[in-house]
Amino acid sequence: MPNRRICLAALLVFCTTLSAQDAEWRIDTNHSAAYFSVRHLMISTVRGDFHGIKGTAHYDPKRPTAATVEATIECATLNTGVAKRDEQMRGPEFFDIKRYPTMRFASKRVEIAGPGKLTIAGDLTINAATRPVVLEVDGPSQEVRDAQGRMKIGLGATTKINRKDFGIVWNETLDTGGVALADEVTISLDIELIKN
Repeated sequence: MPNRRICLAALLVFCTTLSAQDAEWRIDTNHSAAYFSVRHLMISTVRGDFHGIKGTAHYDPKRPTAATVEATIECATLNTGVAKRDEQMRGPEFFDIKRYPTMRFASKRVEIAGPGKLTIAGDLTINAATRPVVLEVDGPSQEVRDAQGRMKIGLGATTKINRKDFGIVWNETLDTGGVALADEVTISLDIELIKN
């Protein structure tokens, strides 16, 4: 009986430690953003951003490959700095925010890509289409405590997608050849997370 009590106590300590390490984190919407860039007229690059990122992650620095993340972005927060262009991009030719107000990402696999680097493979949903993407991640950082006493970590990530894979097919053919908008879109993320 004493041995059984010792085993149960050890198991309880182990589970408590594991639970504490595999913490849940939530995205700090006020300090996180997604940025995109796409070639325009084949001669320049248009850039913009989305805010309104929400989501959670489970992350243990001792077991990074066991991490999971789910996130959404409010498409109405799209901003390129040009009001008329933003209105068009929020409309049915691009993000169609009345029908699809959010885009979503859900991780499926995490791998170590080098010191301080991860790759996160998952499903990205934009409009009615869901496609696999791979995020190249710098981080997560070491934990820091902010002025409110909250524990935080940060990371940056990049990926590239073909917008036509997500049903965003609008374009114009130029008189001089080529098209108004490239298919490839580069996405970068700056994310802060707060420990729950």
